[in-house]
Amino acid sequence: MILVVRTLSAMILSLAAAAAMSSGGGSSLNSSSPLDPFDSSTSWSLVEDPANSSSEPVVQTVTPDLRPATTAVALQEVSPWDIALCVTGTLISCENALVIAVLFYTPTLRAPMFILIGSLAVADLLAGLGLILNFVFTYLIDSSVEFVTLLSVGLLISAFSASVFNILAITVDRYLSLYNALTYHTERTVTFTYVMVVFIWVSCLTLGLLPALGWNCLRDESTCSICRPVTKNNAVALAVTFLLVFALMMQLYLQICKIAFRHAQQIAVQHQFVAISTTKGVSTLSAILCAFGACWLPFAMYSIVADSSYPVIYTYATVLPATCCSVINPIIYAFRNPDIQKSLWMACCGCVPSNLSLRPRTSSDV
Repeated sequence: MILVVRTLSAMILSLAAAAAMSSGGGSSLNSSSPLDPFDSSTSWSLVEDPANSSSEPVVQTVTPDLRPATTAVALQEVSPWDIALCVTGTLISCENALVIAVLFYTPTLRAPMFILIGSLAVADLLAGLGLILNFVFTYLIDSSVEFVTLLSVGLLISAFSASVFNILAITVDRYLSLYNALTYHTERTVTFTYVMVVFIWVSCLTLGLLPALGWNCLRDESTCSICRPVTKNNAVALAVTFLLVFALMMQLYLQICKIAFRHAQQIAVQHQFVAISTTKGVSTLSAILCAFGACWLPFAMYSIVADSSYPVIYTYATVLPATCCSVINPIIYAFRNPDIQKSLWMACCGCVPSNLSLRPRTSSDV
């Protein structure tokens, strides 16, 4: 009987102590109290009563364990693919910033061809900056914020779309310079070129704003494409548009080759020289078309057949070559031009190498 009374007394005292700690002072209801029995950072353990040294059954009381709880902070692991895209974006930005600086500070480079090259350089520069910002938003800023996600994807869509359409505009310009060789320089005015560039940029900026205007999958993840938050239907539409642009470029380059060979046959006196020049021009055009197709076709085809459920490594494996197209563009369309080369040499060392050819270029050369 005495044992039962002692046991009940100990239990009542323990409950009273716990109640006092949880309600005392009025302000102790704060979860930050070190003795809050409901605080997840306070653990409770059963310990023996040291006063009970008899052979009677041991009475155990509940006492708080005041050792600080350890919390594990999980750091987001940086993907090597994202690092590669960030490095590619940095290279793209540096290359195209150099092209823009040369065109801006050289007053003689104001012809329609150089306006299109400058527009292409601006598009690729924004694409490079978009890749860098995407890396920053992913690992340094909370990417779960809708505004951040929509801003990043909108910039990338606008920039890469403008890059593709500016390449198409350059192709059309080359075709017209051969097809209307006699009237090209009078019909192809600077004003007309600026109007075409403005139309390209307005169209591409509109495409970039579509995700922010509600054409996204943030409310329904099952409709996402391989590039979140672009929906599957929108990604397919963009991919099909790219395939149409690529088909048009192939047709135009084929017509350029036919016109160049026809001109070579009509000039009998300079047949050998023109034949060599035409062969070189056709090889250059083939290299341009193959590089463009190799960079963009894998991503376009994968965007049509895949969705967000596919492994992300396949997306990276197709996106990275597509971004490399913006690395190649300055080399193909700007740095190979003798006028831009002359400006670069003058800016770097104040002289022009004697082996630099400054003869006027035709469209078949580029």
